Amino acid sequence: MAEKEKEEKNIKGQAHQTETEQKETKEKDDRKACQQEAKPEQKVKTADKEAEEEKADPLEKANEEIAELKDKYLRTLAEFDNYKKRTLKEKTELILNGSEKTVVAILPVLDDFERALKDKSEDPKAIREGVKMIFNKFVKVLEGLGVKKIDTDGKDFSTDYHEAVAMVPGMGDDKKGKVIDCVQTGYTLNEKVIRHAKVAVGQ
Repeated sequence: MAEKEKEEKNIKGQAHQTETEQKETKEKDDRKACQQEAKPEQKVKTADKEAEEEKADPLEKANEEIAELKDKYLRTLAEFDNYKKRTLKEKTELILNGSEKTVVAILPVLDDFERALKDKSEDPKAIREGVKMIFNKFVKVLEGLGVKKIDTDGKDFSTDYHEAVAMVPGMGDDKKGKVIDCVQTGYTLNEKVIRHAKVAVGQ
């Protein structure tokens, strides 16, 4: 009798254990189902978030490009302003000191004149030679600065280089329209006429 009761208890215990296991298994299955249902919602939310970020990115990118262009513009404007100031300063200095090279080149000739004036010599020939040397030196200085004498000997009269101050008649056909005499020498500076030669022309 006791064994029969014991056996019944064992059967009931196994049945209870089986029910508990089935209940736990069902709960697990329910949780999995809930998780699976939640995943599509999460995917939708993630997709929406990415779409919003994609929409926001072009605007943010455009703002960054605008800021970069503005910075470049301000830098270029500042550089141009500095360039203008520097150019204006150089132009002012050129106007004020543009003759510096010429003055420096002529100063040695001035020194020669000062020495000649201090000389006590009364020999006309020596004085003449001294003046001639200073003159030749001065001519070389001018040539170094790009100044050249306009040649007039036997040249055809040209308004580009000559200024007629007198017409000389009766010089013959071979002298007609040619320079007969130079009253004042003309000069060019780097091929540009800075003073026309004053000449007498055959008629």
